[in-house]
Amino acid sequence: MTPYLGAVTYLVRDYDEAITWFKRCLGFSLVEDTLLVPAADDAPAKRWVLVAPPGAPQTCLLLARASSVDQQRSVGAQAGGRVMFFLHTDDFARDYAAFLAAGVVFREAPRYEAYGTVAVFEDLYGQPWDLLEPARGEASKNK
Repeated sequence: MTPYLGAVTYLVRDYDEAITWFKRCLGFSLVEDTLLVPAADDAPAKRWVLVAPPGAPQTCLLLARASSVDQQRSVGAQAGGRVMFFLHTDDFARDYAAFLAAGVVFREAPRYEAYGTVAVFEDLYGQPWDLLEPARGEASKNK
């Protein structure tokens, strides 16, 4: 088997709000939602929640509810203000229009670079992402 990243932890304030946003705004699929620890009097439930872009379940986001004060402070700032994720698409115009229609906030207009068409957008917590359609030939270099 060729190694690959199976999941990347992404801190969220609430499982259900994050699931809803990723599905509604980015068209992600809910890959798994399993209860690990039931809610108790002094603690909310802990779940194993995976979301992924449609048709691309190899690398998922593991939505992890922030459970400490330090984790809560990191929600939306997990990369220190830098772009944390690079969401590749085969049709930038289609996805850009769909994201705008779903209420996704873009920090900039689309720009055309040697490596492809790109624009930075914010997720539900303000974390910046790139929406990127690689230039022809660029996508195959990453395989």
